[in-house]
Amino acid sequence: MATLVVYCQPGARQTRCAGLHDGKPKIQLQAPPVDGAANAALIAWIAARCGVPKSRVHIVHGHTSRIKRVEIDGIDDTAARSALGLP
Repeated sequence: MATLVVYCQPGARQTRCAGLHDGKPKIQLQAPPVDGAANAALIAWIAARCGVPKSRVHIVHGHTSRIKRVEIDGIDDTAARSALGLP
């Protein structure tokens, strides 16, 4: 199981990884921070990039924060970072 701590920026022009923010991957999300839309977009984007079903991606901490801890079942940390284009 991979665990990532990411910094999310909702309301962006497009969903993408935009480098690092305080040493954490910065994920810009096109979805607004309303009614869980940004969290759902983050889960969908990570699942698609890592090649796992959305049901295997869980936000375990930071549901209402920009800094989130995400667990991805089925892959390890190295594979997750590689799939997201992180060092």
